[in-house]
Amino acid sequence: MYGLTRSLLFKLDAERAHRLGLWGLRQLGHSRDLCESLRERALEGVPASLAVEVAGLRFAHPVALAAGLDKDAEAVDGLFACGFSAVEVGTVTPRPQPGNPTPRLFRLPEHQAIINRMGFNNHGAAVAAQHLRARTWHPGPVGVNLGKNKDTPLERAVEDYVACVDALGPLGDYVVVNASSPNTPGLRKLQEPEVLSALLGAVRARLDTVAPGKPLFLKIAPDLTPEAVDEVVDVALAQKLAGLIATNTTVARPFEHPLAKEAGGLSGAPVREASNAVIARAYQRSGGKLPIIGVGGVFTAADVFQKLRAGASLVQVYTGFIYEGPGMVRGLLPTLAQMLERDGYQSVAQLVGADHRGDPGTVQGDDDAP
Repeated sequence: MYGLTRSLLFKLDAERAHRLGLWGLRQLGHSRDLCESLRERALEGVPASLAVEVAGLRFAHPVALAAGLDKDAEAVDGLFACGFSAVEVGTVTPRPQPGNPTPRLFRLPEHQAIINRMGFNNHGAAVAAQHLRARTWHPGPVGVNLGKNKDTPLERAVEDYVACVDALGPLGDYVVVNASSPNTPGLRKLQEPEVLSALLGAVRARLDTVAPGKPLFLKIAPDLTPEAVDEVVDVALAQKLAGLIATNTTVARPFEHPLAKEAGGLSGAPVREASNAVIARAYQRSGGKLPIIGVGGVFTAADVFQKLRAGASLVQVYTGFIYEGPGMVRGLLPTLAQMLERDGYQSVAQLVGADHRGDPGTVQGDDDAP
């Protein structure tokens, strides 16, 4: 059924289709009974073996929604109705901002990819906070992804992140520092070790004041060199972060396409391998001590399985959800459970990092059979 809906949506401008889809999810969220019913159906038969615990938070299974889809926390309940184990909202900035000029969102269906240069378009932290406070249904963790306003000088970036923590820290189940979007000028410089350490230290201190014990994550780019990944991991461990989210969109263009010249971050299938490489490097550097949320190119149960084997404890979806639709989670969980059982794992936790232990098992081509 979504195939027909998608064909109609894909006839529209990408951003207009996005707004229409988000409107539908927001309307769905107004009926708690319907949301609960749809979620129950989506998670029907999900075995306990798929349950995950990360940073003291419990997830019904390892497939969550990444930030970027619901920037203002307006459709959280509708997204939970689709079966996601968690929903991450944002990126939210302290003050409202329109983002970059349009067009700024491009679909590349033949590559299962999207290029975006949205530029943190959102209505500001106060509006997102209002939406989160109004929610009464809490079926899973909600993360809040924080960024800086475009017109805030880089040397004052800490002030923006701290302001967001004040507004949203107490309202999310975990908090994410986004220092890796390619669409805010200079933002990725915040990933440099000394700057990053100062930023995370300030955010951690404020978060411990307004929401003691709240897990803090850092979202990083897929374009970091292996050595830079090591440096980020070392900073994250030193600052006692709850974990990393790996990865954001890439500025690389590993294919030829008329839209490849468009500026912005590339997401979807082409970023899968780069994301997996960063996950594996970060897991290796931390010795498995730093939980990783993997994101990038997830469309199938095999994609989830591969990221878990590489070292992710939880996996997020964004572009895959655009292409696969609201039945995506319900469709891949049974196969994921079969794959786990096939390879002799009794829990997702046992599978995490299997590639580094040399555990036997196959990933590619396994979506059709247990």
